[in-house]
Amino acid sequence: MFEELSGGVATPKGYRAAGLHCGVKKAKKDLCLLVSDVPAACGAVFTLNRVPAAPVLVDRQQLARSPFIRAVAVNSGNANACTGERGMDDAWTMVRTVARENGIHESEVLVSSTGVIGQFLPMEKITAGIAAASRSLHKEGGTAAAEAIVTTDTFVKELAVKTAIDGIPVLLGGMAKGSGMIAPNMATMLAFITTDAAVAPALLQRTVKAVTDRSFNRITVDGDTSTNDMVAVLANGLAGNPLLTSERDPGYAEFARALEHLLVRLSKMIVLDGEGATKFVEIQVHGAHSETDATQAARAIASSNLVKTAIHGEDANWGRVLAAIGNAGIDFTPADVEIRFGPVPILRKNYRIEFSEEEAKKVLQEKEITIRVDLNGGPGSATFWTCDLSKEYVAINANYRT
Repeated sequence: MFEELSGGVATPKGYRAAGLHCGVKKAKKDLCLLVSDVPAACGAVFTLNRVPAAPVLVDRQQLARSPFIRAVAVNSGNANACTGERGMDDAWTMVRTVARENGIHESEVLVSSTGVIGQFLPMEKITAGIAAASRSLHKEGGTAAAEAIVTTDTFVKELAVKTAIDGIPVLLGGMAKGSGMIAPNMATMLAFITTDAAVAPALLQRTVKAVTDRSFNRITVDGDTSTNDMVAVLANGLAGNPLLTSERDPGYAEFARALEHLLVRLSKMIVLDGEGATKFVEIQVHGAHSETDATQAARAIASSNLVKTAIHGEDANWGRVLAAIGNAGIDFTPADVEIRFGPVPILRKNYRIEFSEEEAKKVLQEKEITIRVDLNGGPGSATFWTCDLSKEYVAINANYRT
C-alpha cells in the first residue's frame, strides 16, 4: 500500500530544487530548477499539438540521445512557442547554461517553458536566473520550485507518496501547473515527478505513458491542448530497491499504482483550479462496448461547453449530456441510456424522465458533482474529470496578455 505525504519533487532521496524570480514576470517566481544527485532514468510524454514549443522539440531530441537525466529547468511567463530558430537557440542556451552551472553533461538536461505564446525569452534574465537557482538548490526547495512554474494557477500543486518495492521504502514526489488551456491530448499543462525507485528506462517510459492516459489524459478544462504540455518522471534509484525491468517484477504493480495515484491527484488539482471554475465534476461512463468507447463518451461529455455551462447554471439539462454522447463517435443505443446527477436518477431507459427538479438542483448546487451515465451495452467503463465553464473564464482569457 501507499500513503500520501506533504512534500513535492525534492522529497525523494537525492533531489534538490529551487524556485526564484528572475524577471520574466513582473514580480512572482518565474524560474525553477530541479536536480538529481545522480543520473535518473526518465520517462516522458509530450503534447500532440502540431505546433510544439521549442523546449518540447529540444527535450524530444535530448531523450532520443539518452534516457538518463540529471536536471530540469522551467521558466514561466513565456512559452517560447512559435519563436522559430531563435526560440530553438534560446532553449539550447538554457540546456547549456544548466549543464555548465551544475557540472553535468548537456545531454542530461531537460527544459520547459510556459506562458504567453509568440514572444522571445529574455535570455540574459533566464541565464542569470539559472545561475542563481543553481546556487540555491536545496532539499527543502520543492515548494519554491512548484510556485515558479505556475501562470494563471491560483494555488500550488504538489504532493508526495510513500510506498514499498520488494519491502524497501520508496518515495515519489510531484508538482504540476495548469488552470486553463487544458485538454486531454498528451502523448499550458506541465507535470514533473521524481522518485528514488530504481526503474529501467524502457519500463519507466511504458509506465508513464500508461498512467498518463489514465490521469492527465482524462481531464479537461476548456478543450484546448497547449503547445507546451509535458509530463516527465525521473527515477534515480537511490532507494536501493532491486531494479525494476518488467511489469512482472515483485513490487512493480505497487509502484505503478502509487505513480498513478500521484498523477490522478495532481490531475484533479488542475481541474479544481480550472480558470473561473466554481465546480469540480466527475464524469463516470459505464456499460460501453469497450473501455475505449467509454473513454470517448466521457471525454465528449466533459468537453462539452453546453454541459459545462449548464452545470455552472445548476440546470439539470440531461439532453446536453445525451447529445454529447451522440457526438462521441461510438456505437450505442440512445433508448438504453440512463443518467444520474449524484444520487438522483435523471433519465431512465426508453427516455423515461421521473425526477424532482428541486432534488437535482440541490445536487448541482454542490461544489463537487458526479454525473453517472449507464449505456447498458457492454463491460466498458471510464472516468473523466472536468469543471464548469463560467463568465470568469472568459474574463481571464480575454485579458491573458495584459
